[in-house]
Amino acid sequence: MEFNLIVAFLAMGAATGFAAGLLGVGGGMLLVPFMTMMLTLYHFPVELIVHMAIATSLSTIMFTSLSSVRAHHSRGAVLWPVVKLLAPGILIGSWIGPWIGTQLNSSGLALFFAVFVGLSATQMLLDKKPAATRELPQSAGMLAAGSVIGVLSGLVGAGGGFVSVPFMTWCNVKIHNAVATSAALGFPIALAGTLSNIYFGWNIPDLPPGALGYIYLPALLVVSLASVTTAPLGAKVAHALPVKSLKKVFAIILYLLAAYMLYKALR
Repeated sequence: MEFNLIVAFLAMGAATGFAAGLLGVGGGMLLVPFMTMMLTLYHFPVELIVHMAIATSLSTIMFTSLSSVRAHHSRGAVLWPVVKLLAPGILIGSWIGPWIGTQLNSSGLALFFAVFVGLSATQMLLDKKPAATRELPQSAGMLAAGSVIGVLSGLVGAGGGFVSVPFMTWCNVKIHNAVATSAALGFPIALAGTLSNIYFGWNIPDLPPGALGYIYLPALLVVSLASVTTAPLGAKVAHALPVKSLKKVFAIILYLLAAYMLYKALR
């Protein structure tokens, strides 16, 4: 791997690790567009670029999540009973999501990413107050919610925060607890999604050297090394920011990423 590409992946890893701790999004929402850009510049097979960017992004979350959740847990912010209820559905959905992605071409996958992320940003920016009596559903509802979070995360290569944070805040979970709990959910999402991307990408022709299924191993290594060092810093900043500011940061970042992926889908 060229030196310039290593430096680029290190920078992406540092930025996405910080985002993982700050927003509970696993960093994938940042990493997918930038990795798509880098793989395009280095002339990876066009039909594989978005799939590989999403798969590799998802795999890095296994490491970023562990670093981020440790920082949040030390502050007592992770709602572990919620993690326990959502995790089974997440494991199922995160396996299915990459399979659905293999049925789409790169443009279709990029368009799905752009539209869904834009909708998530709008929901967060509007900041509609949930009914005071609304709360998280019971076991069956949490299984269904976890499955949806897993499928969408596997499709777009993210840790699920773009769905789970709005879902939890809609159910009257405090934003700081929602971010911390979302960070904990990143690991099961990434584990199931990574195994799925390896399995469904195993026999794809024209994979570049260093690829394991749809996962580009050199990028996984470099990005993960950088991201685990900056995730705790993001978590520290998250607990210092007021709720409204945190929601605005979340929404603005999602809009920017949605715009780039829309451009990628339509060009």
